[in-house]
Amino acid sequence: MSGRIVETEAYPVGDAAAHAFGGLTPSRRSLFLRQGHAYVYFTYGSCFMMNVSSEPAGVGAGVLIRALEPLEGIKLMQKNRGTDRLVDVARGPGRLAKAMDIDKRFDGMDLCLAGPLWLGTATRPVRAIGTSVRIGITRDADRPHRYYEIGSPFLSGLKRLSP
Repeated sequence: MSGRIVETEAYPVGDAAAHAFGGLTPSRRSLFLRQGHAYVYFTYGSCFMMNVSSEPAGVGAGVLIRALEPLEGIKLMQKNRGTDRLVDVARGPGRLAKAMDIDKRFDGMDLCLAGPLWLGTATRPVRAIGTSVRIGITRDADRPHRYYEIGSPFLSGLKRLSP
């Protein structure tokens, strides 16, 4: 399975909304690994989500992968999600993780190395990038740290946040 990342949210150092804000704990260990490692966590009692660590080792910060444009293995992603609607397959971080079968098995994985889960290079030029406030948080909620490909039909959240 593969997809193009079309939406992310940044959780930089010192951000009160970031999981790393509470400091290093055993469950957050992967968020404090050097850049490019998966931090996978279970949330809302129902779904996994994945961040990519974004700082040098020992410094906690990450980027939440919010949405993908499905490219390969679409039938399997649809089966994993229980939907035939392509735009709904990986629109939102919980849906994305379910579609791609991402769970705690991948926590701590180096996403810059070839393996069962990895970040590759762009398959085509990226369109213009928009910004907005992040979705579904209350602390530091006014920060414009959500980034998305303008015009992508695969984005999560309210349409007014992604004109």
